[in-house]
Amino acid sequence: MSSASIYEIEVTDIQGQVRPMAEYAGKVLLIVNTASKCGFTPQFGGLQKLYDELNPQGLEILGFPCNQFMNQDPGEEAQISEFCSLNYGVTFPMFAKLQVNGPATHPLFELLKAEAPGMMGSKKVKWNFTKFLVGRDGRVIQRYAPATSPESIRADILELL
Repeated sequence: MSSASIYEIEVTDIQGQVRPMAEYAGKVLLIVNTASKCGFTPQFGGLQKLYDELNPQGLEILGFPCNQFMNQDPGEEAQISEFCSLNYGVTFPMFAKLQVNGPATHPLFELLKAEAPGMMGSKKVKWNFTKFLVGRDGRVIQRYAPATSPESIRADILELL
């Protein structure tokens, strides 16, 4: 799958609309698997702050809820959307819940994991709020651990903008 382009993949937004990743061609992307009931959930605030500041320069943050880690995002899409909006003022694009590991891994995360393996070459996403930075050309630049704060990625994003 790593030979495919990120822009050939389709994703479903949190309202249920299928969207081509090609909509984000030419943008710097920060793609995050999210969860509403995780110790890292407050990172939504930092992600929103980055989005507010850097979206006008070409940054898109794409949030993908995932319930594969200790059932930390059990809600339906409407509940997740409302939670993110009410608690963290999230305005960056959020998408339908998907799987990031296992046989039902979404093609987007197959590509991200193949192009930016984790520690010691691991392909698995270890936990919620793993972040992938993608350049304007669609190449995956780097993977960040769940504990890496959005603020600490800012300099890497600015380099790409």
